[in-house]
Amino acid sequence: MAGADQGPLAGLSPVTEVTVADAAALDARLRAADAPFVVRGLAADWPLVQAGLRSADAARDYLLRHHRDRPFTVSVGQPGSGGRLFYDDAMAMNFRTFDAKLPEIFARLASFAGHPDAPTVYLASIDVHQYFDGLHAANQIDLGDREPLASIWMGGRTRIAAHNDVPHNLAVVAVGHRRFTLFPREQFRNLYLGPVDNTPAGRAVSMVDFHAPDLVRHPRFAEAVAHGLVVEMGPGDALHIPALWWHHVEGLDDFNVLVNYWWRESPRWMGQPQEALNHAMMAIRDLPADQKAHWRDMFDHYVFDNDDRVTAHIPEGGRGVLDPMTPELAGRLRGFLLRALSR
Repeated sequence: MAGADQGPLAGLSPVTEVTVADAAALDARLRAADAPFVVRGLAADWPLVQAGLRSADAARDYLLRHHRDRPFTVSVGQPGSGGRLFYDDAMAMNFRTFDAKLPEIFARLASFAGHPDAPTVYLASIDVHQYFDGLHAANQIDLGDREPLASIWMGGRTRIAAHNDVPHNLAVVAVGHRRFTLFPREQFRNLYLGPVDNTPAGRAVSMVDFHAPDLVRHPRFAEAVAHGLVVEMGPGDALHIPALWWHHVEGLDDFNVLVNYWWRESPRWMGQPQEALNHAMMAIRDLPADQKAHWRDMFDHYVFDNDDRVTAHIPEGGRGVLDPMTPELAGRLRGFLLRALSR
């Protein structure tokens, strides 16, 4: 496993492999999981997987038969970047995004096959339902009563820096091979995260180059590796990534396709924790130390350690947003915040 079994990454452990007999067994595994697991061959019978096993051209032809005639957003990196979509030396992106039709994009990808220094071409997080007709119906995983967002990721050889996502994730390799390197949530301090407001795709990413980790510059990365996991996946294999687990993703072939399903266990009307963190950076981070300590206590009282002691002294019916959150309360609070932020 080149790039994942030597040097500083030698301490990675394999992701647990499980078998599931049916959708009910998969559902039980997903509900009980507190760490990633892989199911080999879960989507082996997909027509897209079968097309990819014949050839990259057959996979592209299959996708083109289902695509809608509309522009797709594609990221194009510089030649010689090794597929790494990341920052340049000035902390700007080392790639540009364009809108183009899928046949044109696929033609460029086909022309780059076999050229290791070719420009990186990557279509990320394309909504399957909005951009394809019939693709989901013919190629899907039964996730029971979940209502996931189904996305497709297509491109050449790529390296996507370690990041995390708020929802749970089931990632299915449909064409080609991918390597996932994963870390528990609490390892964020050891991954040396970059900016939260200037990111390649909306989430802060690790600044460590996993193909050449610099343990002088990033010494705590060795501790992350001690807790890390790695798996290499082929066509039809599926990987469950629990919410907020960090993952570095590599596309290993000249043409790769992944279909993933995101879902949240919290209601859709709840706010985004990242937005609360961003606001706290603006409102609290630069206060004097004694005031920061006070607001830490307030957050613990109202958010992290909240129990009946927070509201027992307030008459029922008069507790406002201190009551259990509902869509109506969330709407009132969101309106209050919008008014406050617009001043």
